Amino acid sequence: MIAIINYEAGNLASVSNAFKRLDEPHIITDKKKELDEADGIIFPGVGHAQPAMKSLQKNGLDKWLKNTQKPVLGICLGMQLFYDSSEEGGSEGLGIIPGDLKKFDASQAKVPHMGWNTFSNIQNHSLVDSLTTEYYFYYVHSFYAPLNEYTVATCNYIQDFTSVVCKDNYWGVQFHPEKSGKVGSLLLQNFLHHVHGNYHSSN
Repeated sequence: MIAIINYEAGNLASVSNAFKRLDEPHIITDKKKELDEADGIIFPGVGHAQPAMKSLQKNGLDKWLKNTQKPVLGICLGMQLFYDSSEEGGSEGLGIIPGDLKKFDASQAKVPHMGWNTFSNIQNHSLVDSLTTEYYFYYVHSFYAPLNEYTVATCNYIQDFTSVVCKDNYWGVQFHPEKSGKVGSLLLQNFLHHVHGNYHSSN
């Protein structure tokens, strides 16, 4: 069973629909007991970092996320909240992955970065198994994660940024796999294979 975290910044319906298409049992919940019973966690997110963090803190989900040993997949804002902080409202993050989110330079190109884009510099990791630099994923974001040792794939818009990040049981993607068609489904299936023990992360 997959649990999708319900908080005030989630693109819940589209994520749920993606798992329905994969015939994957799942629940949408903000209850820690139900999260504890799940095999894997989806941490979605759209909108602004600061109110999203406040929503997590209100329910104690910030502490739960920082302490869980379960596989967690952060999507878009969910991935960004894994980091230390964001320039967006001076928000703190969960501090799971080192680094600070910056805003794209709007003098260089249109912000937000919106639309289809590809990977570069793909590392060996089961989350991106069978994915190539020819595949396009759907992005909508104004803030970007820096490159660091946990970057598994990069993307370029104005500059290189982290598109996929993996540290221990925390995996994150800047794009929206639930809106990225067949290649997005492939990435979600890679996560599900890991959750259900079909193979293990190489990281």
